Amino acid sequence: MPISTEALKQDLEQLTRDQLKEVADFIAFLKFRDRRRRAILDPTQLAALFTEFADEDRALAEAGMNDYAAMLDRED
Repeated sequence: MPISTEALKQDLEQLTRDQLKEVADFIAFLKFRDRRRRAILDPTQLAALFTEFADEDRALAEAGMNDYAAMLDRED
């Protein structure tokens, strides 16, 4: 089913104020989603973030392993 700008305009003219607000919110969401898809990640920035959080990530993983080992001991 082809969609034309004119047909959409006619449909919009028949909507209530509340429905128009919903359409406006949806359009804002579509714009946000499109901008998010276009975001280009800088490898240098990603490397800096990885370095910044690597120690914390390692510590959390180790803590998780201790909990996992304790659960395995209880299962036996």
